[in-house]
Amino acid sequence: MKRSEINTIMHDANAFIRKQGFYLPPFAYWTPEDWKTKGREVYEIVGNQLGWDITDFGQDDYWNFGLFLFTIRNGTPENLRTGIGKLYAEKIMIVGVDQFVPMHFHWNKVEDIINRGGGKLVIQLYNSTEDEGLADTDVTVSMDGVKRMVKAGDTVVLSPGESITLPSGLYHKFWGAESRVLVGEVSTVNDDNTDNCFYKPIGRFPEIQEDEPPLHLLVNDYPRYYTGANR
Repeated sequence: MKRSEINTIMHDANAFIRKQGFYLPPFAYWTPEDWKTKGREVYEIVGNQLGWDITDFGQDDYWNFGLFLFTIRNGTPENLRTGIGKLYAEKIMIVGVDQFVPMHFHWNKVEDIINRGGGKLVIQLYNSTEDEGLADTDVTVSMDGVKRMVKAGDTVVLSPGESITLPSGLYHKFWGAESRVLVGEVSTVNDDNTDNCFYKPIGRFPEIQEDEPPLHLLVNDYPRYYTGANR
């Protein structure tokens, strides 16, 4: 992806999020110059990968096969192992009409996916097999506290205000319908480095062409721009 495209997506996403009555935390708006002044006090943001996350899954076709995310809060895998500290995460996402997020599951993470406003969110579901394939068994899920069973490969549709709980090991693929959707995610600790299993091998973070300076940093920019860990 080009940095100019990422900057445009950030600007547009912020406007859409605010239109839906949701607001990002202050660090969302730090510039690369602001980051040069930061020290150890912001290490949780860097270490826990909080912030802007825009991906085309390595397909170079963001508007048809991509996802906008902003991680608002997150713990660490160590928190989960010890049971101490933040054991949870929260994200806000934007999904366009027929903008597909590829089929995947998480080995450890359990997540609630919430339609926070806009159009409808369509989610396709499969149980996973022991060898990480797609099972042909019925899928049982909880939707706003109500148990529901669907056939393998069937879809559920979330209207604004509705949610679904996705347990670990449950394959899911989703996209927007009617108009783009503001999607919330509340989960156990999120670990994008080791806890994503995509049905077909695919990239998680994009390759970036630096055709202009960053508006704000992506989580995958931190290693290059944040130098304050020793301050």
